[in-house]
Amino acid sequence: MKITWIGHSCFKIESKGYAVILDPYEDGSVDGLKPVREEADLVLCSHEHGDHNGRSCVSLRKGASSPFVIEKIETYHDDQKGAKRGPNTIHILDDGECRVAHFGDLGCMLSPEQEEKLRGLDVALIPVGGFFTIDAGQARELAERIRPGIVVPMHFRSGDFGFPVLGTVNEYTKLCPHVQMVSGSELEVPGDLNGKGWTVVLTPQNA
Repeated sequence: MKITWIGHSCFKIESKGYAVILDPYEDGSVDGLKPVREEADLVLCSHEHGDHNGRSCVSLRKGASSPFVIEKIETYHDDQKGAKRGPNTIHILDDGECRVAHFGDLGCMLSPEQEEKLRGLDVALIPVGGFFTIDAGQARELAERIRPGIVVPMHFRSGDFGFPVLGTVNEYTKLCPHVQMVSGSELEVPGDLNGKGWTVVLTPQNA
């Protein structure tokens, strides 16, 4: 399985010739990132905000058979049961060899039952920037409870991209025992950093 960070919360996940784009952002919705112009077989969006629901930015192919079993966990975009920002969906993709979860704009802590469904992940794509989502400390607490093989942080700012109100990725990585900074945007699983407890910081393709 190949995971590519397009930017912000947008990822492409590819397996066996099939590609899924998660949370594409609309043109101009995220400072410092180029527009999303991708081709895929499926688009999944965690919620209906413009920096996550740019379906029209993805050209859809037809006819390919999906290797993925997809599970959804319904959560919230805030800590008030959606009263401030609405619902959020976590998507779990399993191709029979690897299991990856995209947490969208998770803004609340999860129930024990939800956390149980997220144990045994090979990769967790988790927002860490705070303000609109859980922050670095909450993200680290979650990662320690569900113990994925690899955490890939998303939805943060740097000097080149992202919303000014978000925290930086360093606020998350300073809490992590094993960190790998990657100059590229891609991660191969299995293969890269097999084992438990790694945080892998990718470079967004569209920066």
